[in-house]
Amino acid sequence: MRIYHIKDTQHLSPILKKTKSITGDSFFYYTFVIEQQVYRIIMELKITSLENIHETARQFIAAMGDNTVFAFYGKMGAGKTTFIKAVCEELGVTDVINSPTFAIVNEYRSEEAGELIYHFDFYRIKKLEEVYDMGYEDYFYSGALCFIEWPELIEELLPGNAVNVYIEEAEDGTRCVRFDAEA
Repeated sequence: MRIYHIKDTQHLSPILKKTKSITGDSFFYYTFVIEQQVYRIIMELKITSLENIHETARQFIAAMGDNTVFAFYGKMGAGKTTFIKAVCEELGVTDVINSPTFAIVNEYRSEEAGELIYHFDFYRIKKLEEVYDMGYEDYFYSGALCFIEWPELIEELLPGNAVNVYIEEAEDGTRCVRFDAEA
């Protein structure tokens, strides 16, 4: 499988088959069909300010597909918790949404869909045994949405189909949210 990072579509060849594009210049989702193969695409969203974070969260939700486990990578202060909070709010969670740093996992329920959402923060995990003891499999393989902060600390336990989400802060304070998914 080949990976393409698309930001500009002007220079793409005519073999490109456009399958989905969300308004705005920060999000592209394309499927390449070359020699009967489908290629993985890296999607990119831009958060220019807290005022537009909910729009970005809606775009992220539109691109989630049937995936349920999302591993959020980023430096301390990159905005992982803030973005997950916005995504949960857009999914219909009305409870207070905060970082589960000390609890390890917070459970929310979407008021609109009635679905469970699990929000993990593994920053304080010292040993993988702690994750085994909490019964991580019951969460990760439940079919419920799982948003995981600091997944690099438990990477070997992540399901193979977990979607990696990278949040990076630019010098101007904007955030770039990149993630990959099967096209």
